[in-house]
Amino acid sequence: MTTLIDAGLVAAHNDKLASGLQADYDALGSMLARRGRDIEALTALAQRFAVAVPSWGVGTGGTRFARFPGRGEPRNVFEKLDDCAAINQLTRATPSVSLHFPWDRPTDANELRQQADALGLAFDAVNSNTFQDQQSQEHTYKYGSLTATSSATRAQAVAHNIDCIELGRALGSKALTVWVGDGANFPGQHNLRGALERYLDSMCSIYAALPDDWNVFIEHKLFEPAFYATTIADWGTSFACATALGPKAKCLVDLGHHAPNTNIEMIVARLAQFGKLGGFHFNDSKYGDDDLDSGSINPFQLFLVFNELADAALREGPSFAPAYMLDQSHNVTDPIESLMSSAVEVQRAYVQAALVDRAELAALQEANDVLSCAQALKAAFRTDVSPILAMARVRAGGAADPVACYRESGYRDRAAANRPAKAGASGSGIV
Repeated sequence: MTTLIDAGLVAAHNDKLASGLQADYDALGSMLARRGRDIEALTALAQRFAVAVPSWGVGTGGTRFARFPGRGEPRNVFEKLDDCAAINQLTRATPSVSLHFPWDRPTDANELRQQADALGLAFDAVNSNTFQDQQSQEHTYKYGSLTATSSATRAQAVAHNIDCIELGRALGSKALTVWVGDGANFPGQHNLRGALERYLDSMCSIYAALPDDWNVFIEHKLFEPAFYATTIADWGTSFACATALGPKAKCLVDLGHHAPNTNIEMIVARLAQFGKLGGFHFNDSKYGDDDLDSGSINPFQLFLVFNELADAALREGPSFAPAYMLDQSHNVTDPIESLMSSAVEVQRAYVQAALVDRAELAALQEANDVLSCAQALKAAFRTDVSPILAMARVRAGGAADPVACYRESGYRDRAAANRPAKAGASGSGIV
C-alpha cells in the first residue's frame, strides 16, 4: 500500500508517546475492570470502526459571501484521494471515500479505482448534484430538478443520477445518495403536493436503475436553498418516500439538517425501528446547517445518537449496518486536520456508547428510576476513552496523535509546493 507520510516518522512519533500512552491505557484498563469491562475488547471494537470521508471535504469550503482558498488544496480527484489516504494512514478509521459527481467525475474510472486500491482506499456511496447548474448543461435547475415543472429538466436530473450509478458501479460503490435543494421560497410558488408527486415519479426512474445489491439514500434538509418549503424537508417525508420506493431506498440523516434542538437520536431510533435507516452524514451545528467539525459543539448529542445505534445493533444483529460518512465545510482550519479530528470524535462516541451497560439500563428503565437512567448514560459519556482510541491507532499502524504527527510530517507544506493554485479550480468543488 502506498503511504503519503513516511512510516518511519509515524513510528518515531509513536515512540515518543509510547510510555505515557501505556500508562494511561493501563490506568483506564484498571478503572474499566472495576466496572466489569474489558479494555482489550473495547480496543478491538475501536479498530473495527470506520467512517467515510467526503472527497469535497479535503478542500476549503466557503460561505454564501466568500471563499478563502487554502494552501495546497487538491485540484482534482486524484489529489483529493491522496489527502484522504493521508487521513486514513494516521487515523486508521477512514478507509473509504465518498465521491460527488460531476465534481469528481474521472476521465478514466479504472485509473481512479487503481489509484484508490494502491492507496488502500475503497469508495463509499456516490453523490449526485442537481442543486447547481453545470457547464454545458441544457436545462437550468434554478426552479427545481427532480421536482421541476419542466419534464425535460426532470429527465435531465434523472439521467444524471443514473449516470452517477454507472460511475459508482465502475468504482466499486454500492449506494447512491440523493439530496435536492428543490422547494419554494414563496407561498404559492408551486403546488406542494404536486412537487412531491413529481419527486417520487423521478425517483422511481432512478430506483429502477439501481443494481440488485445497491441502495439509494434519501437525504432530507429543513431549509436552504428553499427557505419557505423544501420538498424533502424532514425525516417523515424521507421515510414516506423511501417506503413508497421500495426496500432498496433508505433514509440518510445529516446531523445539521434539522431545526435547532431537534431530538435527532429519536429520529435515529424511529428509522432503525422500521428498517429505513440508511446512514449518516456526521457534522455539528450551532444555528443551522453549519457543517462544523463533528463533536465540536454538542458531543453529548453525538453520543446519544450512537447510544441508539448500539441499541439497534443489539436488536437487529449483523444485518444492521448503516453507512457512516463525515460531511463538513472547513473555512478556517486545515481540512485534513479537521477531518482527522472528526473521525476520532465519531469513533469516540461509538466506543463510549459501547460502555453503556444495556442490561442495567433496561432494569432501571423498568423500575422507572429516572435519575439513575440518565446517570447510566452520563457515566459512559464522561469516560475518557482517548487511550483506547490512541492504542487502536498505534496497533493498526496509525498515529497516537494524528494531528500532531501530521504537522510534524510537513505534508501541508509539500502539498503547497506541489499544487500551485489553479485558476477556477476549487478543491472542494462547492464554490
